[in-house]
Amino acid sequence: MTSLLITCFFWAALACIIYTYTGYPILLWFLSRVSPHEVSKAPIFPVISIVIAARNEAAIIARRLDNLLAQDYPLHKVEIIVISDGSTDSTNEIVSSYFDRNVRLVKLENRMGKAEALNQGVAVAKGEIIIFTDARQQFEPDAVSELVANFNDPLVGCVSGELVLVKDDRSQIQAEMGFYWNYEKWIRKMESRTGSVVGATGAIYAIRRELFIPLPADIILDDVLTPLNIIQQGFHCIFEKKAVAHDLFSIDSGQEWRRKVRTLTGNWQLLGLRPGLLLPWRNPCWWRFISHKVLRTLVPFALIVLFISGFALSGDIYLIAALLQSLLYAMALAGLTLPFLRTLRIISFCYFFLIMNTAAVAGFWCWLTGKSNSVWQAGAAVSGDQTTVCVKGRS
Repeated sequence: MTSLLITCFFWAALACIIYTYTGYPILLWFLSRVSPHEVSKAPIFPVISIVIAARNEAAIIARRLDNLLAQDYPLHKVEIIVISDGSTDSTNEIVSSYFDRNVRLVKLENRMGKAEALNQGVAVAKGEIIIFTDARQQFEPDAVSELVANFNDPLVGCVSGELVLVKDDRSQIQAEMGFYWNYEKWIRKMESRTGSVVGATGAIYAIRRELFIPLPADIILDDVLTPLNIIQQGFHCIFEKKAVAHDLFSIDSGQEWRRKVRTLTGNWQLLGLRPGLLLPWRNPCWWRFISHKVLRTLVPFALIVLFISGFALSGDIYLIAALLQSLLYAMALAGLTLPFLRTLRIISFCYFFLIMNTAAVAGFWCWLTGKSNSVWQAGAAVSGDQTTVCVKGRS
């Protein structure tokens, strides 16, 4: 009986891993061929509001505003709202100098976190369409026009743009991140072609203003919750590859670790806040949500089960599976302890794979112990993102 149970665990874990990384993408590809979703895209020019939550972004905010003001969208129909989240540098003064160019400053005296900053920005926005972005990225000149054109379709409620990572000689994990990000974008394209994407790219996405639901104060993944809220209202969230924003690769595995822990902590937090997302009668995209978001967080635990059960069972197939997994971990640990070995592509990919799945476990622990928060930490302006840290309460 014990052997049968362990065997079931082994095959269930293996099925989870294979389905998550290959089965789900193959099913999406098949659906995109047999039942593609068409969007009635056409040039339209409603009044829009571009909302940026910023904290201590003096070094880059002027460049960001200049980039947005250079869009090919009619400027008299554009307002830019910068919510300064308790900034202590010269961010407020720089933004205020753009007042005569339809740039508005919403100044929060105390640091409230990104979610509350976005709530404040949307509350004062006048546009029919809200475009969310960060201070760090740069848009292609037609990015806004390409986003907005999709709202010609009355069933489209949210549009995610494409984030293109720019080559940077300083990055030590460029190849690995590039492979992973291209894989992730391909899945999003397939989801869009078959109905809806279950999240947006936080650096560039747009929504119909009337569909916005105020965000919980401590939510980490606003760019997942907001699209899901819109989908639950009966609208589609699609991916627009022609709306391009540019950003840099993470410099090293440490920076990517922090970003990944934040994202995966956010996945667990979302499940805690909105368990109804797992129910098909509550979430029209429940299958996609489980396949894309939930199972990704479970893969590291499936790997542990696979490893232990592989050695516990007798039979060549189980032994081979356990030895192959041991080899993967050995190469990953070699890359960790001997950094010069990461010049070998196979070592580097194994190392990156281990780091990302370990980050999933760390994210689970942060959420489980209630030690994650979404308040921007010191230095967030440098990384251009929120930082998730395992500390108690808000800092």
